[in-house]
Amino acid sequence: MKTHCLMLSACALSIFGAGPVLARTPETLLIHGHIYTSEATVGSPAAWSEALAIEGAHIVAVGRDSEILKRRGAHAKVIDLHGRTVIPGIVDSHMHMLYGAYALHGLNLSTPDASVTPDQPEELVRRLKAYAAAHPTDAVILGRADFSTAPPTTPASGLLDRAVADRPVIIHNTSEHALWLNTAAMKLTGITDLPVSDPDEERGVVRDASGNATGVLLEAAMQLAGAAASRIPVDAQLAMLKDAGAYLNSLGITSVVNATGDLAEIKLYATLRDRGQLTVRTRTAFGAVAVQHHLTPALLADLDQARTLYHDDWVAANLVKFFSDGSTGLVPPLVYVARDYRALVFELDQRGYQIATHAIRADSVHMVLDTYQALEESHGKRDRRLRIEHADGIDPADVPRFAALDVIADMQPTFCCGEEGANPDPATAADPWHSLQQSGATLAFSSDWPCTWPPNPFVSIQEAATRQAWRSEATADIPGQALDGAAQAGAHPTGAGYFPAERISVETAVRAYTQGSAYAAFSDDRVGTLKVGKLADLAVLSQDIFSADPLTIGKTHVTMTIVGGKIVYGAP
Repeated sequence: MKTHCLMLSACALSIFGAGPVLARTPETLLIHGHIYTSEATVGSPAAWSEALAIEGAHIVAVGRDSEILKRRGAHAKVIDLHGRTVIPGIVDSHMHMLYGAYALHGLNLSTPDASVTPDQPEELVRRLKAYAAAHPTDAVILGRADFSTAPPTTPASGLLDRAVADRPVIIHNTSEHALWLNTAAMKLTGITDLPVSDPDEERGVVRDASGNATGVLLEAAMQLAGAAASRIPVDAQLAMLKDAGAYLNSLGITSVVNATGDLAEIKLYATLRDRGQLTVRTRTAFGAVAVQHHLTPALLADLDQARTLYHDDWVAANLVKFFSDGSTGLVPPLVYVARDYRALVFELDQRGYQIATHAIRADSVHMVLDTYQALEESHGKRDRRLRIEHADGIDPADVPRFAALDVIADMQPTFCCGEEGANPDPATAADPWHSLQQSGATLAFSSDWPCTWPPNPFVSIQEAATRQAWRSEATADIPGQALDGAAQAGAHPTGAGYFPAERISVETAVRAYTQGSAYAAFSDDRVGTLKVGKLADLAVLSQDIFSADPLTIGKTHVTMTIVGGKIVYGAP
């Protein structure tokens, strides 16, 4: 008998492992809900459920209340949703989380309520001076504002100097394609009266008639401000990113793709993950605003290290971001000659990296589509998930090419719709969501935070379903400020609609923000729908956005956000 008992013990160890047997994690049961699982086709009743069960980080059951309650154990946590609507966690497939963290911490002069611009110099100086006094230990004063990016109407360092002269001040343009620096920050850039060595950077240094730098850096020239930005301590960056994660969770955002970044930024997310302080899943692209890639040994080593080390559910890489054009001036400048862009894309694809390309102009979109088509013809078909970011202007003849080439259209509904739209051809709709969707293209939605503020997915969903036209008196006369945008910079709806035929349904917009964005991030096997086996990422809403008046969807707020089975915002 003793021998038999020993044999049983040995069998138990062989089945369960040599360590102690761990008890199952108590389940969390969400019941009495109106749960949009995003499974099945658009409009299908099968996409809805009443309840679901979570064990650990994953969904283990979805069904009717009676079915889920049968799983109730002694230690299960039961959350009564009281009929509230639940959607999969929002996957914001294009943002800049580090810049957003800076803006969240810094002085934000452009909000849905109002925009303080250089045309209000006394108020701008007063606000900046007060902010600096309230943050005496900040090594760098950070801000966000609407200002002209079209020389010679750009602002100058002197206005910022009136507020803060003893510390560097960096004001990010709301487009994130321009910086406005005070004299202290400019001194750190190394810019003199002589041209800087890199001609692409020099083109973005705004100078006066005498050749003196004015304090505004456009597009690639923003890299020259790196010496000033590097004064922000790593611990401060980590604290800002932690706060940014909590802020995104409050909007139902559970995953993000960072559309710019480098190895150093990825390591910040990894540090927060290792500390248990990262509450949004991140995938980060290599790329800097309007800067051409050069495949140096150092860059290739960083790309390879990022791909090798960071590929889990919280911190991932393997994405390279290009800029085919910029976003400043009266007409966005081109960044690449088509031949050079194609050579770089071909080389990085050969190495197995996913490619995303910023393209605002219709001719840029056409060039990128041509390159992607040539890539598939040359290298053969595989699951590349090629992306075009923004695609505000698309030649109608190019719309069906997105589906034909399996190119993802990653778009930001809050950029739509200024009174005149974003397309230079007033007869052609910018942001043709319905046409893309009808052609079979994959739509992925995002905020481009902090280019939009706040990164509210429900304002985006409202705009996708209504295409309201918006106007901001504060920014309407700023040269180079092409978009007022939905609920941005003190903008208000005009009562008009912008190409209403390009509206899409609320359900289609939600899918673009969940399934579509997860697909664009190679994470659709883990997030984007509420399905057994997937990660338990979801948001509980204050109203049913699927039946609400579309003009009220933007007022929706999140009452609870769960990421990986843990409540990260709100309370049951």
